[in-house]
Amino acid sequence: MPKIKTNRAAAKRFKRTGSGKFRRLKAYSSHILTKKSRKRKRNFRRPAIVSSADTPRVSRMLPNG
Repeated sequence: MPKIKTNRAAAKRFKRTGSGKFRRLKAYSSHILTKKSRKRKRNFRRPAIVSSADTPRVSRMLPNG
């Protein structure tokens, strides 16, 4: 059986945590920042966890970790 290829775009966007969940960066943080509050921009910096509904989709794209 052939090896399963990793989706390289997904590999650059998601990292697996120690508990097996996926870490992702938040959206809406790259431009038009003047109208966003300081608190909102600060919260964009922290990574988020992929929701449980989307986790199976992400794990299929990243079979090797």
